[in-house]
Amino acid sequence: MLRDKAFVNMEMDDFEFVMKVHLMGTVYTTKAAWPYFREQKYGRVVVTTSGSGTVGNFGQANYGAAKMALNGFINCLRFEGAKYNIMLNAISPSARTRMTENLIPPALLEFMRPELVSPAVAYLASEECKVSGEIIAATAGTFARVQYFMTEGVAFDPDKPVTIEMVQDNFEKLTNLDTATPSVGLMGNIERQLRELGKIK
Repeated sequence: MLRDKAFVNMEMDDFEFVMKVHLMGTVYTTKAAWPYFREQKYGRVVVTTSGSGTVGNFGQANYGAAKMALNGFINCLRFEGAKYNIMLNAISPSARTRMTENLIPPALLEFMRPELVSPAVAYLASEECKVSGEIIAATAGTFARVQYFMTEGVAFDPDKPVTIEMVQDNFEKLTNLDTATPSVGLMGNIERQLRELGKIK
């Protein structure tokens, strides 16, 4: 379900409707199943995210926001579900459907069959799946992990003033992906940097 339009021309009703369908539709469904998952100490949730959220797409601020919100949804719930054997993951599919068939180049259409996405969904929903919080891209028989990265960054002494100029002068270094590593938690890099500065042990 899409209501594509450039943001300047988009009615807020169209924004909210897309959020309700893609984000809240998933939230309500998961909420209904959650008590049963906890009681039986088993559950698998597979949400559908999109490259429109992770990398963006013109005219899809509403859709991209809803799909990116689902990544945040599973990232938080994976911690709550861990001790109950509830795994939550996301599929980021690209396939030929009624919604996309006019958007995909004709030469690619024959390879963009939905059944080439299904094996990843089936695995993520299976008892054999032991990972949580993953985003798996699937299209034309190709499967890949989508991961957030954080650069090594630049650490300034938090006991001294930090200025706009300091950020500006170091912006190229702090955005340099040569030092990037997978982002696995909110506090990991902060603790490392403060330890390197001698602020904590």
